[in-house]
This record gives sequence, C-alpha cells and structure tokens, in this order.
Amino acid sequence: MSDCLFCKIVAGEIPSKKVAESDTAYAFFDIEPQAPVHVLVVPKQHITSADHIADVHGGVVDDLVMLAQRVTEIEGVRESGYRLVMNVGVDAQMTVPHLHLHVLGGRRLEWPPG
Repeated sequence: MSDCLFCKIVAGEIPSKKVAESDTAYAFFDIEPQAPVHVLVVPKQHITSADHIADVHGGVVDDLVMLAQRVTEIEGVRESGYRLVMNVGVDAQMTVPHLHLHVLGGRRLEWPPG
C-alpha cells in the first residue's frame, strides 16, 4: 500500500534501524521502545492485521516468528526471556494498520502489561 508507514519502511523510502531480514519479513527497532529491546517484525507483503490473514498468506506468521527468534538471539534476550505481542485493532492500541509482531525484552516485563 502506497500510504502504509511499514510498507514504506520495507521499501526503504523511510529509514529504519534494521535488526534482521528474511525473504518475506523485515525486523527493525521501534522508534518508541517500551523495553530495552523493542523490535518490530513485519511481513514485506502488506497485510492489515492478524485479523486479515487468509489461506493465501501461508507461511507469513511462521516466518514472522522465526525471524523474531533470530532477533532474540541477535539482541541477547533469548535465554533470559522475551515477549511476542501482536495487536489487532484500535482497542489493542494498533497504531499502524500493517501486521506486525513486537519483540520485547531486556528487562523483567510486568504482567499484566502496563
């Protein structure tokens, strides 16, 4: 989508600090981190949210999780623990309508979040 912030980041039209990349996904640091490690993993293909995943998107979620695992190794939080979060909709505070997975770690995370 031409007006999607994350599509523009994936296309290189908007700069980002890349952490890792696969053939179908891109991981970069969140500009408003909620933890010492806060990386967003997005599919390169535009999908509005997890609520819009369909059969034609086979493998997208798998690849997001696999890339998130690689991010946890790169950022050194795989052993200590991390949180994966996928928000859907306004009430979940999804601010960019492009499927994305938050990778949060680097400190003990509260539960419930908040």
